[in-house]
Order: sequence, then structure tokens, then C-alpha cells
Amino acid sequence: MDLSERIETGMQHALRMATASGCPPRLARALRHAVFPGGARIRPRLCLAVAAACGDRDPVSATAAATAIELLHCASLVHDDMPCFDNAAIRRGKPSVQAEFGEATALLAGDGLIVAAFETLARETVHAPRLTGPLIAIIAKAVGAPFGLVAGQAWESEPEINIDQYHRAKTASLFAGAVSAGAVAAGGEPQAWLTLADALGSAYQVADDLYDALDDGDNAMGKPAHQDQLNGRPNIVAVRGVAGAMAHLRQLVDTAADSVPDCAGADALRGMIRNEAVRLMPKKLAASAA
Repeated sequence: MDLSERIETGMQHALRMATASGCPPRLARALRHAVFPGGARIRPRLCLAVAAACGDRDPVSATAAATAIELLHCASLVHDDMPCFDNAAIRRGKPSVQAEFGEATALLAGDGLIVAAFETLARETVHAPRLTGPLIAIIAKAVGAPFGLVAGQAWESEPEINIDQYHRAKTASLFAGAVSAGAVAAGGEPQAWLTLADALGSAYQVADDLYDALDDGDNAMGKPAHQDQLNGRPNIVAVRGVAGAMAHLRQLVDTAADSVPDCAGADALRGMIRNEAVRLMPKKLAASAA
């Protein structure tokens, strides 16, 4: 089973558990709407790629970690689209959860996905209890405070924002959780992968900022552009300009690719990083970022 099949199988199983008989029907539909069809699934793919590079000694636990990470990412998108934040009507090319089901159901769907993520970790690592605690701790750190997704979202409400710190919390933190969890699940050393995670996560946020500022109509991100300006959110293009943001993106991609530790699949992983880092950018910028 390849990485994509493992991820989708894990996501389907997690959603079957979360939407089993007895779940309020509207909530069940909202949960599935938030998760399927998926986006690039880059975070769980990175988790499994690192696990494979470390020997993939426990594929079940690695897949559980990857699934949990993607569930948490989907939850963050549901909450990010709500009226109290971006008030976005479109996500992944279709109505956002709040646009389709309303604000109250969106809030509950996001909460439900968070709980499902940690339930998945607990359930799927019963055979390897030594991994349960470390994996939960790694992933919780990536999504909580003071440095995870929650902190990243909170920075948007601060009067002054350090944009590098903001990007690191809002985007890079979950990449760090993905690579660390993949390494731990396979018996590897998570510290060896953190430079990659930090650089790649920051690169994705820069690409997202570029798309938001310079939408060329390709809708590659599957959400409305110009939301940062509309909502007064920080955007690196406003700070560094297009040329500066592009230069920063290239530097981050190079740092991520060059930091891959020596391993059997190092070249393939470097190629994956370079391809994925520019894949979601506006088409008119992709060539110059390659």
C-alpha cells in the first residue's frame, strides 16, 4: 500500500468511527465534508515518508500518527474559515463547513475532528503502548500553546506580530509534529528532522501568503484570495514585497531539502519536498520558484 492509500484508508476508518450510528446526522455530514475530498495531504505524507526513511518498523502506529495529524489540520481549516476568523465561504474548491452547515455545526465539527485525532492515536497504538504517550505529546505540542497551531491563530489577534514567529506557530509547528511523529513511530531520532520541518512549514506559509496577495485566477489553494488584507491578517508580501517573499521561499525550500538526513530514500524525499513546496503556488510564480 503506497503512502496515499495508507492515508486515505486511515482517514476513512477514523471518520467511520466518528460518524458511527448514533452521531447526529448533520454533524456526521459536516465531519465528512471537512475531510473529503482531501487536499494535498502533505503533512501526513511527510509523516509517513519520514517513518519509511527510518525503517517503518511500526506501520500501524505511523499511519495512526499521520491520520491524527491530518484530522487536526482539517479541524484547523474548519475553525479558520469561521466568521470569527476569516469568514471564508470556500475551502478546497467547495463551500466551507461554516458556509454549508452554519457556524454552530462548524464549531462542533472542528472540535469533533480534534477529539477524533487523539482517539485515533489511542486506539491504533494499543499494540504498542510505549508509543502512545510520546506520539500524543508530540502532536499535542504541535497544535497547542505556546508554540503550536493555537498560538499561531492567536497571533492574528495581537497588535504587533513577528511574522516569522507567526509562521512558525501557525504552519511550521504541524510539520514539526509530522516529522517527529513519523520518526518516533519508526524508532528513529526526531531531532534529526526538525530543521526540515521548520523550513518546509515556513515555506508553505510563504507560498500561501503569495497566493493570497497575488491570486492569478487558478484557485490552486481552493479558497478565496485577498483574505489577509480583508481581515487585517499578517502577510509576508506586505512586509518583504513579492521579490523578497520569493527569495525567502527559495531559501526555505533549499534549507528543507538540504537538511534531509542521510537515509535510503533521501533523494526521493528531497524531490518530494521541492515539488510539494511550489505545487500550490499561483501558476505565474511556480516557474521562478522551482
